[in-house]
Amino acid sequence: MAELAQQTSTTDVYTTGAGTGSTGTGTGTGTGAGSKNNTIWRGLLNWLSFFFQVFIQLLKGTPSLTTKFLSFRHRFLLSSSSSTTTLDSPSFSPLPVVDEVELSHLDSPSHLNTNNNSNNNRDYDDGGIEKLTVVLDLDETLVSAYETSSLPASIINQAKEAGLMCFELECQSLEKDCDGKPKVNHVTVFERPNLKEFLKQISEFADLILFTAGLEGYARPLVDIIDTDNVFKLRLYRPSTCTTEYREHVKDLSCISKDLTRTVIVDNNPFSFLLQPLNGIPCVPFVAGQPRDDQLLEVLLPLLKHLSLQKDVRPVLYERFHMPEWFEKHGIPACNWTYNSVSQGS
Repeated sequence: MAELAQQTSTTDVYTTGAGTGSTGTGTGTGTGAGSKNNTIWRGLLNWLSFFFQVFIQLLKGTPSLTTKFLSFRHRFLLSSSSSTTTLDSPSFSPLPVVDEVELSHLDSPSHLNTNNNSNNNRDYDDGGIEKLTVVLDLDETLVSAYETSSLPASIINQAKEAGLMCFELECQSLEKDCDGKPKVNHVTVFERPNLKEFLKQISEFADLILFTAGLEGYARPLVDIIDTDNVFKLRLYRPSTCTTEYREHVKDLSCISKDLTRTVIVDNNPFSFLLQPLNGIPCVPFVAGQPRDDQLLEVLLPLLKHLSLQKDVRPVLYERFHMPEWFEKHGIPACNWTYNSVSQGS
């Protein structure tokens, strides 16, 4: 664009000069007109160059542009922890695609053995084994929720074309109206693909618990809709979370079970399980703007089935994700989750 502008400008000047030479008395007028045309051409070419650069950036998917356009999510609805992960937390590589062959070759590191029995971490199918407890996050793990008034029609159309299940929801806000009554917010909720089938299959070999940092006024009616078969044995909301010196709304699994050998938590925000990183499964966040998603049945389900056969899930999860090291890299010391604590069965 710059070269084209320069060539055009040179041509204009040359033409003006030629005109001046051939018109004796009209030299002043011809030069003035040529200068004015030259200025107009330069301005026009500068604008064309600007729009061309903007167009190229749009084709490349400039993060600043797309982020500003899609920043319509209503933060109050979502777990504040989920919001923190997306905007403020360090980069994190979530759950990769699970290969059945890869799962079958997962061996536990020697320093994480729960006792001296070398067979302790093999697939454990003894009928006396405790049922696996699977703790599931809600927002951006099972569903994606948006304030209806701020949701672009293009997102709705894209999600519906992809076959996403969605529904409208009225939920109470913490804010009060002029009469002192809780305000009612209108929310559009998109279910992650294959959600109900996922919950059904998991409930066949595990006890399901919902643990969300969302407010009960929002989460309870939502879960009533997605859990028509009552597969969740327990529902925990924001008041059940705790605050640490590093993060708020942390989900402490010790309030569910003192024995963590058979407990896992699935959450798109790894900071939610910073108190028990060896029990966490970080998953890819789900948003309606990316409706092509097969995480539940193709990725999470095979891993959870494999974990259901383990006497202790933590060595397998450590080998797969190395979460304690990840937390240490981001300023959260591992003093409370040493490998010795695992070997003692805590």
